[in-house]
Amino acid sequence: QVQLQESGPGLVKPSQTLSLTCTVSGGSITSGTYYWNWIRQPPGEGLEWMGAIPKSGSVYYSPSLKGRTPISRDTSKKQIALQLSSVTPEDTAGYYCARSNRLKTKGRVREYGDWGQGTQGTVSA
Repeated sequence: QVQLQESGPGLVKPSQTLSLTCTVSGGSITSGTYYWNWIRQPPGEGLEWMGAIPKSGSVYYSPSLKGRTPISRDTSKKQIALQLSSVTPEDTAGYYCARSNRLKTKGRVREYGDWGQGTQGTVSA
């Protein structure tokens, strides 16, 4: 069974870059029809889809984040990375890695079959 584990620095200062990693075990990130997604949830708000990368390596981004969130992968380590640049306190959220069997951009929980436990990203001076 596939497992996803997010990791990150926890706390960054405004204007810095928040770098997050999702490590996948029990499955391949370069086979199948899956999409590997980054999703976040600010305190008291709903889920926000940020982007996804399928086995091809092409990346799909949320237009609302305006190019701030490059997503990459390291296939040898089975990791998907997210870098959120020029962060502000509004970027404070729980950040999740999730797998879907199609490109799903609405951030609806039921559309993603597998989730990591999430990692908190806090932006504060």
